[in-house]
Amino acid sequence: MRACQDKHGPQSEGCRPTELDLRARRHRSSGGCAVGVGADRQPRGAVLGERKPAVRRADRPGRCGGAFDSLFLGLGVVALIVGAVGVANIMIISVLERHSEIGLRRALGATKARIRTQFLSESILLAVFGSVLAGAAATAVYANSKGRAVVIPVEAWSGGLAAAILIGVFAGLMPTVRASRVPPTVALRTV
Repeated sequence: MRACQDKHGPQSEGCRPTELDLRARRHRSSGGCAVGVGADRQPRGAVLGERKPAVRRADRPGRCGGAFDSLFLGLGVVALIVGAVGVANIMIISVLERHSEIGLRRALGATKARIRTQFLSESILLAVFGSVLAGAAATAVYANSKGRAVVIPVEAWSGGLAAAILIGVFAGLMPTVRASRVPPTVALRTV
């Protein structure tokens, strides 16, 4: 029997589909992501049942890139959420521990806006320093483990800083408002 020449199936009665033809049909029907012939599979053009030495090659390189991009995007979103929760927890604890300091500052004439500005700036700085240090350290460790130079593109720095600032603002907003609403008499009573 001879191998089929048509991509979409046999051309005649005496034509048997190759394994590659069958896998291509399965791939088109399932919407999967197949990348080439493995070492344990038959090479292109081999008829089912015949054994020939396998040739490893990628039929369409980069075809699965979208799946990996989505995976890494999802992991990045999870990391941002975890970072935001961490910053929010630290800021809530900071407000609770500094209750008397907030009351003293309010009794000495600090306005609610100044208290909000102080805690919001602390939240943003905490998020920015944490993200910059963690991101640079993770990049350096990964690059050194692969024997590559540490290179961080400008887009990554600017995107990371923007995300850190937004996380700092959103995570610190509730503790900041809570700190500014503390009446001085109540806060000083807890000393």
